[in-house]
Amino acid sequence: MAKLNSMNPKVDWYFTKNKKWQTEIETLRTIILDCGLTEELKWGVPCYTLNKGNIVLIHVFKEYCALLFHKGVLLKDSKGILIQQTPNVQVARQIRFTNVKEIVKLTPTLTAYIKEAMEVEKAGLKAPLKKTTEFTMPEEFQTKLAKNAALKKAFYTLTPGRQRGYLLYFSSAKQTATRESRIEKYIPQILKGKGLDD
Repeated sequence: MAKLNSMNPKVDWYFTKNKKWQTEIETLRTIILDCGLTEELKWGVPCYTLNKGNIVLIHVFKEYCALLFHKGVLLKDSKGILIQQTPNVQVARQIRFTNVKEIVKLTPTLTAYIKEAMEVEKAGLKAPLKKTTEFTMPEEFQTKLAKNAALKKAFYTLTPGRQRGYLLYFSSAKQTATRESRIEKYIPQILKGKGLDD
C-alpha cells in the first residue's frame, strides 16, 4: 500500500470519478508511489515526477486504462509491452490494461520500468525528435505560403512545436476542402504568431 503522505489530495478526485477503471488506476497509483515519485495533477490527470521531470502518468480511455511513460522510447522494453499511441507520438509510450489482474501480474515489471524511467530522467537523456521539415506539408498550405510572404514569414517564425502542430492538423484532413478550410481558419492565428491551441 502506498504511503498515505505521498498521495496528493489534489489528485484524489481523479481516482473516484473514474468508476469503470477505479480499482485498476488505484492499483497503478500504489505501484508508482511505492517507487518514490511525486504525485501531481497535470493535463487533468495524475502525473508522477522526479525532481520536477515528468516520468509517468495514468490515463483512462473507454477500452483501457494506461501508464504513459513520457520518455518511453528511451526504455529498453525488455518485455515488449510499450505501445506507441499514434504514429505522430514521437517519445511517449503506453502500457495498456483492461483489468486489475493484468496489473497485479505485471507489478514487478512495472516497478522495473518505472525505476528505469527514473534513471533515464536522472541521466538527463533526451530522445531525438523528428525535424519539422520531416513532417508532411499539405500542398494546399504550401500554395498559400508561396502566395503570401507575410504568412510564410509568420509560419517560419513560429516555434518548431507550433509549426508541427499546424502541419499535423492540416494534413490529418482527408479531403482537400477540409484541409483548405482548416488552413483558412488558422491563417489569422499564424499571422499573430500563435500556435494551434494558443
